[in-house]
Amino acid sequence: MSGGTIYGVGLGPGDPDLMSVRADRLLRSARHVAYFRKAGHVGRARATVDGLLPENAVEFPMEYPVTTEIPLSDPRYNQMLSEFYAGCTEHLRALARAGEDVVVLCEGDPFFYGSFMHLYSRLHGKVPVNVVPAVTGMSGAWTATGTPITWGDDVLTVLMGTLPEDALVRHMTDTDALVVMKIGRNFDKVCRALTRTGLADRAWLVEHAAMPNQSVTPLRDVTSVAAPYFSIILVHGQGRRP
Repeated sequence: MSGGTIYGVGLGPGDPDLMSVRADRLLRSARHVAYFRKAGHVGRARATVDGLLPENAVEFPMEYPVTTEIPLSDPRYNQMLSEFYAGCTEHLRALARAGEDVVVLCEGDPFFYGSFMHLYSRLHGKVPVNVVPAVTGMSGAWTATGTPITWGDDVLTVLMGTLPEDALVRHMTDTDALVVMKIGRNFDKVCRALTRTGLADRAWLVEHAAMPNQSVTPLRDVTSVAAPYFSIILVHGQGRRP
C-alpha cells in the first residue's frame, strides 16, 4: 500500500497533559484532522486539542446521525450507523489515496470501546492505518479516586451500563474489581444491580475524569437520579497484598 496514512490518535481521558508525546507531535503537524461529534456540538475530542492544531489544518467533523429515538434493538439503528461509518470511511480513504495523511482524534484509547474501531475495520488493508494508544478513561477515573483498582490476583471486569440488569448482576457477582461505563440513562439500573450484588456501598461515581470539572463521589452519597453518559462507576478490588 502507498499514499497517505490514517492515524487513529488516542487523546486520553480529557486532560491534554496526559496525551503521549507521539500524539502531540502528530497533532501539531497535522494537515487533515477528523473527529466525531454530535450535531451542533464542538465534540469532546476536538475541544481537548484546542490550540494544538496548525491554523491551516483542514477539519472534517464526523457528525453522528440522530439515533436517540430508535431503540438499540431496532435494525434501523445499526443500519443508520453502518451507513454513517461507511460515508466517513470513504472520505478518509479518498484523502489517503490522494497522498494525504489524516489524524483522527479519538477520546481515550482508539481500541477501547471507541468509534474509531468502526473506521479501522473498514480501512485496514485498504490504506495504511496507524494507531496511537492512550490512557483510557477508566484509568483516569480510578486514579482520581486515589485508590488502586486491583491488588494481587484480583480479576477486573469492565461492563457497559447498557446491558440488561440481570446480565449486570451476573457479571458483577463473578468479579473482584469492577468498572461500569456508559452510565447516563442507565444509572438507576446500574445502581439496582450494585445493590442486588452487595457492592453499592463500595462503589464510586467519577464524572468527567481528568477534566477541570471532575467529581469523585461515593455512590451512597449521590443524590441525583442521572449521570453524564461518560461517567464511570468503580468498585475497587480487595485482593492479596504483602
